[in-house]
Amino acid sequence: MRSIRTRSVNNKQGRPGREAGRRRRWPKLRWVAAAAVGIAAAVTTAFVLLGDSDGPTAPRALTSDEVDRLAITRFLNYEAGGRAVRITVPNPAGGLVVTGSIDYRTHTGYGVVRGTGRDTSSDGLIQWTATTVLVHPMTDPPAAAPASPPASGWHSRPLQTSGMTLDSSLAIALRLGNDRPDNSVLLSQSGASWVGEDQVRGRRTDIMNGPDAGGEARTSGTVRYWIDSGGTMHRVQAGIASESRPVVFDFDTQKYAPVKPVPGVTPAP
Repeated sequence: MRSIRTRSVNNKQGRPGREAGRRRRWPKLRWVAAAAVGIAAAVTTAFVLLGDSDGPTAPRALTSDEVDRLAITRFLNYEAGGRAVRITVPNPAGGLVVTGSIDYRTHTGYGVVRGTGRDTSSDGLIQWTATTVLVHPMTDPPAAAPASPPASGWHSRPLQTSGMTLDSSLAIALRLGNDRPDNSVLLSQSGASWVGEDQVRGRRTDIMNGPDAGGEARTSGTVRYWIDSGGTMHRVQAGIASESRPVVFDFDTQKYAPVKPVPGVTPAP
């Protein structure tokens, strides 16, 4: 990953969310809404097909129940207010891991970023929106971000919509929440498919491939979801064009912490 040039700022923003885990029954969804292809709208040129994951090698079409669960999964993240997440970002130097929380009402993420292998140049705290990344470099970052972000030491830069694996991953993470369900008809037409079952931290999930980045009506593995029987998202894999390995988003790997603003700065939404 290339070096990030930044400019110093005084820093603002965010509001706490609320957790949710309740199971729901939903009627068939035919609401006019943004299709799930919007998950990567900020990085539509970044997706490539993923390799095989757990489950059968031959996908099948989704049942009506599976389509409805896929259609509501981003909405449930929004309805919950926020989710704890761990983002594993690959790169040739070893990769990065972002551990933190996302407020899906304000579409703001906050957490700790740590390098693995030879890549530690980005270590520190990070807060981001769809357009802005705030970084607070640290040589020995904590395991969890402080509840209240530091008042100084932050640098700001635009979020890059292409060519930077970390930024593409951050943009996708924000788009895993939406203020309304997706259109189940469009999901079916976009080639969404069931590819298997898996246990994620003790929860049984169905693994589903979402539509490809361009919304083509064909089976695609560009975005893969692990969704339980109530529609809750537990894991997502997404391909990035510059990397042979997918980015992995694991939810609820730690306790959700409300996202508080970086003092003095309101990042552009």
